[in-house]
Amino acid sequence: MKAQIQVMLFGALLATAARGEVVDKTLDAAANGQVDISNTAGTIEVEGWSKNSVRVHGDLGSNVEELIFERDGDRVTVKVKTPNNSSRNINSDIHVWVPAESSIEVTGVSADITVEAVHGALNLHSVSGDVISEAFGADVEIGSVSGDVRVKGNSKDINTSANTVSGDVILTDLAGEVKAEAVSGDLTLDGGSFDRAELETVNGDLLFKAELRKSGRLNGESVNGDVRIKFAGDVSAKFDVESFNGDIDNCFGPKAQRTSKYAPGLQLRFTQGDGTGSVSISTLNGDIDICNR
Repeated sequence: MKAQIQVMLFGALLATAARGEVVDKTLDAAANGQVDISNTAGTIEVEGWSKNSVRVHGDLGSNVEELIFERDGDRVTVKVKTPNNSSRNINSDIHVWVPAESSIEVTGVSADITVEAVHGALNLHSVSGDVISEAFGADVEIGSVSGDVRVKGNSKDINTSANTVSGDVILTDLAGEVKAEAVSGDLTLDGGSFDRAELETVNGDLLFKAELRKSGRLNGESVNGDVRIKFAGDVSAKFDVESFNGDIDNCFGPKAQRTSKYAPGLQLRFTQGDGTGSVSISTLNGDIDICNR
């Protein structure tokens, strides 16, 4: 029994040593200003609220030097400062409340990022971690080197840029223009209406399940993966579709043709409706399916 108590006490001491200061601070802020947030390791949660102030609550790692929290005009900075030569015991979990109409820039190295209810422009990047956000009518730039990227919109027109090297990109209920890339992972665009969509994945499947507007442009490309295009409603466009090693299914009627009698490869060119838009789809190794849902 005594040995068990000693083990429990030792574990508690280790947990206390790994965790440093608990912070809870608030600053007045502009209603639609800029908030810059950075945290090397741990988690970053950002939430919009109705107050004209920024609040930071969190647990800092034991080796963290300080929390920089300051205002300069309409810009508020929240930065977890860590020693340059230390990577141990710096994990910090911070939750930041910002005025809902703020624009934010959030960066992390080994940190997951989550953003909710922030209506201004979003610039979100992590080296190793998932990045998950809502979008409410302002432009979004979001990316991770190793982690999933997810954005859920409200069908208002914005410009969205999303990318990851190792992970999936999942975009739902967006609208306007979108550019998305995944090197090793699936790419999904589900819901919404677009004037322009540029989608590319190297090793992964690609799914477009949305509306392409009149005169809209869709470019979809995968090197190793299937491509599925499911248009919401009618589509009017010129189609240029090609697969080097895979089948092409097209529910609009025209059939794919062999590109050469001596090598694999299928190609499909046709016009749907009055052809005001354009659709270009290709994959090196994978099947292509085109239809309207």
